Amino acid sequence: MLLTAEQEAQQMVAAARNLKTTRLRQAKEEAEKEAALYRSNMESEHRKKVDETSGNSGFTAERLGEETEEKIQNLKKSASEVQSDIVDMLIKYVKAAKC
Repeated sequence: MLLTAEQEAQQMVAAARNLKTTRLRQAKEEAEKEAALYRSNMESEHRKKVDETSGNSGFTAERLGEETEEKIQNLKKSASEVQSDIVDMLIKYVKAAKC
């Protein structure tokens, strides 16, 4: 009778271990699926952002080129407005230095 009780206890422990192992496997598989889904979502979002920024790079370069050209024109205009004053001032200082 004691032997039978011991065998039954061993069977119950073995069944519990098997159930625990099965649950752990299921939990691991579910976690791997969730991680793969999360990874794929993050990768698709990253690709989307890269595509958005890459598509705008031509527009951005064009806009920067226009802004740069505008600034260059403004600087040339400012320089031409004061050019005669600067030349007169330099001539005055050169003449003063010779005397």
